Amino acid sequence: MKDKNTIRTAISVVPIAVLVAVLAVNISIFGSDSILGASQVALLFAAGVCIALSMWVFRTPWKSFENAIKENVSDVTTAILILFLIGAISGTWTASGVIPTFIYYGVKLISPRFFLLTACLICSLISIMIGSSWTTIATIGVALLGIGRAEGFSDGMIAGAIISGAYFGDKMSPLSDTTVMASSLNGVPLFDHIKYMLVTTVPSITITLILFGIIGLSHGGGDASQIATYTDVLGGKFNISPWLLIVPVVTGVMIAKKMPALTVLAISSVLASATALIAQPHIISEIGRTVVDAPTWKVLFGGTMRSIYDSVSIETGNVDVDNLVASRGMLGMLNTVYLIICAMCFGGAMKASGMIRHLASLMIPLTRRRTGLVASTVFTGTALNGIVSDQYLAIILTSNLFKDLYEKEGYENRLLSRAVEDSASITSPLYPWSSCGMTQATILSVPTLTYLPFCFFNIISPMMSIFIASIGYRIVSPKKDKTD
Repeated sequence: MKDKNTIRTAISVVPIAVLVAVLAVNISIFGSDSILGASQVALLFAAGVCIALSMWVFRTPWKSFENAIKENVSDVTTAILILFLIGAISGTWTASGVIPTFIYYGVKLISPRFFLLTACLICSLISIMIGSSWTTIATIGVALLGIGRAEGFSDGMIAGAIISGAYFGDKMSPLSDTTVMASSLNGVPLFDHIKYMLVTTVPSITITLILFGIIGLSHGGGDASQIATYTDVLGGKFNISPWLLIVPVVTGVMIAKKMPALTVLAISSVLASATALIAQPHIISEIGRTVVDAPTWKVLFGGTMRSIYDSVSIETGNVDVDNLVASRGMLGMLNTVYLIICAMCFGGAMKASGMIRHLASLMIPLTRRRTGLVASTVFTGTALNGIVSDQYLAIILTSNLFKDLYEKEGYENRLLSRAVEDSASITSPLYPWSSCGMTQATILSVPTLTYLPFCFFNIISPMMSIFIASIGYRIVSPKKDKTD
């Protein structure tokens, strides 16, 4: 029986090895363009390998795979709709002048030396308030990216600061679905879970802010004349006004009232579209005339529709500023949706085959001590983000795999829920093929591997979880205290 389990575990590694190998070749050939289809094919191919092996060796019926894939794809339906609406917000907030206004005032008010630190803090606070890293990155994150570019920072640094802050806030917010999921799955009261996470999260974000502060202080800042050029071009092309910030303020109020994300994003898009017609009719006309050459009302209607659904480039006469105010629209999200669906197919195949369970057995020998137990949990949560390509699945599977083991060893459930959050929730945007990694890369137009080295919080959090476990700070074992 032991030999049989060993064989099954060895076979379970094959689809993962195939996926990593094919993705590595894809990235070496296509680079960041692998999202256009190569990464999706890799996921489907690996899913096919998993299904073939499982049906042949494990005798798993096809219906099990069909049901698991159907369930997985069904689970991300809301996320897909949110993605499309985020694309709509990208277009309407740009065409209405909201994002150009953020950039215009941002480059004037935020000191270049403290920009990265400030960007991280702003995203942290907003994400805590709204409980969504995706929404934070898609709104204020996009505006901060434009400001950072104007001030001379690299895309990787800016995106790293934005993502670090957004995921810190998402992790610590009682409104976050991943936070609620991690606490509820492990039977820990929500606010007890959040308070316990402070032990690992506060040191992680502190180190992150220090690092961004050091990088900022060593940065010479953007060329003053170049920044002046940006503001002059934006001011000349758009009707810049503080009144335009009513759109994000209203959006924030709706979020604070805990309205559903789909409702908030939809209303925000409509509000921004109306604002564009009032404040930037010349921009809407410019966009509309690329679609139809017709009466004014048709031009305005066509321009408004196109700003919602299409990738739009607004010509300002300055190439750099053109890049700042380019938007993706709903169509710009299609490749990410394509990737998410393929990732769910792979995750469903791995789940239905039982290969996830066999892979988890590899961790058992490492769980005999406190540090090994937490390290195994962190490693599993981090690895599952790459295996199943979805943080929700990673949270669910990691919690299910280790819950009985923590109870058996006598450790509190909140230790497990914290380890899950420190890994499965935080490392999801670090994988180029995961739903979070490709979503953030798409929203910010920055390849995952470009921003990854600067996602300090996302990298530090898993290591901090293991470190705190090694010193045993605030870790209680009712039955026994297994130290290292």
